[in-house]
Amino acid sequence: MLAIERKNQILEILQKDKRVLVSDLSQAFEVTEETIRRDLEKLEKEGFAKKTYGGAILNESVNVDLPYTVRKKANVSNKEYIADIICSMIEDGDHIMMDASSTAVYAAKRLKNKKNITLITNSIEILLELSDMAGWKVLSTGGMLKEGSLSLVGYQAEKMLENYHVDKAVISCKGLDMERGITDSNEMEAQIKKLMLASAGTRILAADSTKFDRISFTRIGGLQNLDYLITDKEPVEKWKQVFEKTGINLKYE
Repeated sequence: MLAIERKNQILEILQKDKRVLVSDLSQAFEVTEETIRRDLEKLEKEGFAKKTYGGAILNESVNVDLPYTVRKKANVSNKEYIADIICSMIEDGDHIMMDASSTAVYAAKRLKNKKNITLITNSIEILLELSDMAGWKVLSTGGMLKEGSLSLVGYQAEKMLENYHVDKAVISCKGLDMERGITDSNEMEAQIKKLMLASAGTRILAADSTKFDRISFTRIGGLQNLDYLITDKEPVEKWKQVFEKTGINLKYE
């Protein structure tokens, strides 16, 4: 196993269990404890973990942008649940935009029974997933490949999005707050999502329950920029009141 593969698997364990022990990882990966300590030191330098005596704990800051290979394996059942709801909202012949979130990838997989879809995305994985769809038009934003992800960002991607109008846009986020609105950990990703919302007749945010009452680094927009909020379970009453006041349609079942 390559060092980068082992490090990503350790990060997956951290995402699931929130903490790891050097001795356990040493046995699991059949390497020395010193090798595991070096892996944990790298994860700490990259902002993903915090070393503790005998191991490490997950850095749960919403400003940390996890590698895509790790993100897509986290909270899978919640993402699949949300993806099913998104799929129910897409109709044959729709023109849609989807961001490069792992939730959008799950949604794209669910859409394969739809006909005559035009889809614009900055997600390389979605482009690959839908590359054999007969009768569809799948457009790439182009742009610069963002390090550690399968997303395209930057000036070229932004200019491409500005030239189109679609029926529906589907984006995700890192944080959702009543005052600060919709936020994300990366400025270039946030700008892509902002442009997608601005280009759509119906604006859909997919955010599982862990995103509520959290604020990340950069703002995508206010709650008034949304038409639908799709999540994995019923929000608390105060959030339901906010959605009703702002005219956002809430879907969780």
